[in-house]
Amino acid sequence: MSSKNLKIAQPYAEAFLELASKGSLETVITDLTCLSSSLTESADLDKFLANPLVNCERKKTVLTSIFNEKIDIKTLRFLLVLCDRGRISYLGSIVSKAIELAYKAASIEIVTLTSSTAFSASQQETLISKLKKMTGAEQVKLETKVNPELIGGFVVQIGSKIIDTSIKGQLRQLSSYLGASLV
Repeated sequence: MSSKNLKIAQPYAEAFLELASKGSLETVITDLTCLSSSLTESADLDKFLANPLVNCERKKTVLTSIFNEKIDIKTLRFLLVLCDRGRISYLGSIVSKAIELAYKAASIEIVTLTSSTAFSASQQETLISKLKKMTGAEQVKLETKVNPELIGGFVVQIGSKIIDTSIKGQLRQLSSYLGASLV
């Protein structure tokens, strides 16, 4: 997220959470997840909302028709306000920031796991329990990725903290000790 998008997204995300805090935080997270996945899965929707040539009323009609039965009425009204204010093109950034803030409020830690091979369900559960103890979070949401270039092992990212147990990471560390460069 660029710094301009962050400057715009932050106050809207905070305002949305303040507005939605009168309801259930679970509902807010569900709505935000629905919006995020809709924007991710439909590049056309994202382009449509970002298009300055499409008028506000048309965007409102499309948003209402898509999300009327899927999300809470407060969330839908918030989307319509974003249209009125000309900020709907920043919806992706606003939703990302709002999810981050909602998870923080619900004591949910987002952890990215990148491994050379897919983790089994039992391995994921073991890792999640260890991460809960390490972070003190009530819940851990594990986002998994597979990257065969790691050769073996895995990399865990918790916010800005990175735990690299991959063979590629160990080789990189070894090469820095030896003064060599590893590509």
